Amino acid sequence: MSAPLSAVAYGGEPAPVTDDTVRRYLPLVRKVVRRLAYRRPPAVEEAELVSWGLGGLLDALRRFDPSKAATFETYAQVRIRGAILDRLRGQDTTARSTREKAKLLERTYQMLETRHGRAATEEEVAEELGKTLSELHTMLAEVGRNGILSLEDLVSSRDGSTSGDEVLASDDAGPAEVTLHRERVAILAQAVSRLPEKERTVIALYYHEGLTMREVGEVLDLTESRVSQLHSQALIRLRTSLRGSLGKGLDR
Repeated sequence: MSAPLSAVAYGGEPAPVTDDTVRRYLPLVRKVVRRLAYRRPPAVEEAELVSWGLGGLLDALRRFDPSKAATFETYAQVRIRGAILDRLRGQDTTARSTREKAKLLERTYQMLETRHGRAATEEEVAEELGKTLSELHTMLAEVGRNGILSLEDLVSSRDGSTSGDEVLASDDAGPAEVTLHRERVAILAQAVSRLPEKERTVIALYYHEGLTMREVGEVLDLTESRVSQLHSQALIRLRTSLRGSLGKGLDR
């Protein structure tokens, strides 16, 4: 019989993690894996993502404190996702090159949007970079595929090491840190509302509705690759929009 969640960490002392407890939450690991599948390089099997995610689940089971506001499912998904992304980034031998492309894209979008006073179009960005629209799409897809950008990073702590959910669930999070996180979320919500409609819809379906990239594509009648490109472009715009408000917390 599965151990109840209250037994996972009672009074700050984690209870032993049983096989039944792990099996109980295995669907949560598979849910996160499905959402991150578009980032999986060809050399990495889906089973490896599940294995890495199980490591995050075990970490969550050992560390979760039910006296905190965050639910176990929310807390565990943060840990599972982080464990998988850490391993994916470790597998990527071109991470530095991809980060440089992300920075170049961000600078270009920022310059064009400052120049025109509106959201830059893909055609304008491609022309500014001296690339075709297809080449720009390839850059956006590469940045998204390698996990360089994520919405969670935009509301993480200033050193980038702690996600918003972890801040709210942490024993060490004081009132000032929790308040700062909530302010960042409010600023981010305003920035999302200013995105071009299709990008705003992708963000809403992926993060709020919890759909996978493929499922978002089915809703919008777009390919999974195109959804990934729009997702990357939206996050680049958000980083550009938020840089002035959130400062060094967005630096990489």
